Formats: sequence, C-alpha cells, structure tokens
Amino acid sequence: MFKNKILLITGGTGSFGNVVLRKFLDTEIKEIRIFSRDELKQDDMRKLYNNDKLKFYIGDVRDKNSIDDAMRGVDYVFHAAALKQVPSCEFYPMQAVKTNIIGTENLLNSAINAGVKKVIALSTDKAVYPINAMGISKAMMERVIVSKGRNVKGTMIACTRYGNVMASRGSVIPLFIDQVRKGNPITITDPNMTRFMMSLDQAVDLVLFAFENGQSGDIFVQKAPAATVELLTKTMKNILGRPDHEVKTIGTRHGEKLYETLLTKEEMVKAIDMGEYYRIPADTRDLNYNQFFEEGEKVITEAGEYHSHNTHRLNEDKLTKLLLNLREIQNDLKEFQKNG
Repeated sequence: MFKNKILLITGGTGSFGNVVLRKFLDTEIKEIRIFSRDELKQDDMRKLYNNDKLKFYIGDVRDKNSIDDAMRGVDYVFHAAALKQVPSCEFYPMQAVKTNIIGTENLLNSAINAGVKKVIALSTDKAVYPINAMGISKAMMERVIVSKGRNVKGTMIACTRYGNVMASRGSVIPLFIDQVRKGNPITITDPNMTRFMMSLDQAVDLVLFAFENGQSGDIFVQKAPAATVELLTKTMKNILGRPDHEVKTIGTRHGEKLYETLLTKEEMVKAIDMGEYYRIPADTRDLNYNQFFEEGEKVITEAGEYHSHNTHRLNEDKLTKLLLNLREIQNDLKEFQKNG
C-alpha cells in the first residue's frame, strides 16, 4: 500500500510522529515528510535518523500556505498536530480552537485540493462527553472530519480515537520516574481515577489499520485494558525499586476526568466490533429530519458506554509486564539506574 508513496506527518516531532516514523522508515515507502513548528526538534530528528527518505517542513496548521507547500505530491497524511495539554487549553481556549479545529480544516482542504488519497487524524477520549476546552476542540475536530468525509469524493478522511497512551509525551509515567529520581514525592490527582493502558506501538497499529480499512467519515477506537492511578503508582514504585517512596495526592487539575470514555451510548449502538478495534461509521443521513423523528433508534436507551471504568481491569502483575515491554520505559529505566 505504501510502496513508493509519500507520507506527510503533521506534528511529526511529537511522540506519535516518532513512532509512526519508525514504523515506516525501513519499509519501501518513498518519502516521509515531517511537518511541525519546532525547528530544534526537527534538527534533532534529522541528526538521529540521518535518512534520505526524511524531509522536513517548518510550518503551522494554522497557516494554510505552509501546509500547501508541504502537501504537494503527497499520497497519505497522518494528522497528529494539536494542542493537547488539558490545563493550558483551559487557560487559552481560543488557541485550541485555532490549532485543533481551524488547523484541521486547513489541513483537510489542502489535502483535498492536492488530491491526497487518504487522511487519518488523531483524536482523544476527551472528545467524548467533553468537559474541558481541549476535549471540546477535539470533538469539533471530529465533526469537521466526519463532515468532510461525508461530502468529499476522492480523498478518504477518517479518524482514530485513543485513551491514555503510556509513556507518550505528557503521560504521567515519565513524570513519576523523574519525581522518584529527584527524590520528590510522586504527585497524583485522584487515586481512584482509571486510565486506559495502551502502548505507542498499539496506537500506531490502529493508524495503519485505519489507513487500510477506513471509509470516509469513520472513527476508529482502540480497545484497551485499564488501571487505577493508585495501582499505576504502586507498580511504578516497585519497578523502580522504591516501594516506600512518598505519594502525595494534590487534587484534580483543571478539566480532568475521573475516567476516560472512548465510545458514547449513541456510538455503541452503531459501532462495528472489528476484534481489537471498534469502527464507528459516519451518519450519512441528510437534513431531512422526518426519518430522525419517525424512525429514531430506541436501543440508545439500552446501550452502554465504553470507558476505562468498565473495560478489562489490569492487576499489578499484568501491568508490570505491560510497562516493562515498553521501549520508552526501558530507556527511562536505564537512565534512572544510571543516575538514580
């Protein structure tokens, strides 16, 4: 599928972009374009990978001209550029709007005009029943994607939705390791919070699945086990050999949820179970509401959600095994043992 093709990754210097890059670099892909605002991280990537397939474009999804320059000749797009830190989006919600909503609209219009074959965008559990600015902006991003996918011919546009991705940038796991290394208390917001436990590699596998199986307007959801923050903290302390390290509960942050929801009741009614994933097809009805009022779905009231409180719950042994298999954790542990 990707042989002799060109892939553009927006937000390509982030944790997702790096893993997608690693997946593709040793394949027969012709070229991978990294599009981001961060010139320093681009330079670091250029030196790290030292590969002729890699091309770098400095730009911002808010600036359509910069996207157009990077989009010429592209076959596939993975859209990971976003403002995703919940507290900062609470304080600067219009910045989330400009990047996550308007930026996505810019990207999709550019891809459609350039004749790109397929676009997969990255979303989040926070877009489901959103209670914070980041989640609201991502929910609107999903609506933009579904709307474009429903109305555009020639370019397949779909979306992947994730819960917590372990050891990704912004994850609490690297923070916990750093706090223990510095001798500071591990800070948690609520021990009873649950989070999905998914690796970056699993998340990227979903992107590949969406590229190969997606239809326009689809949203794909990764199934994953979950654990409480209390169990995660205890497990990390044992892995680091500091079982008695102090833990401090500091209270919930701005816009934080008790658990992560990946599918609403309304989505569960129409979700297609594909084994490791759910596929939510686009609602293709038009603005003729007769069907909605006369033939509405009664089963919605009987459906359940899919969230981190009701998915399979990990015990400490399984969580330990999962964590120790992560490349990012292995690297952090080596660094911890060297300096700790």
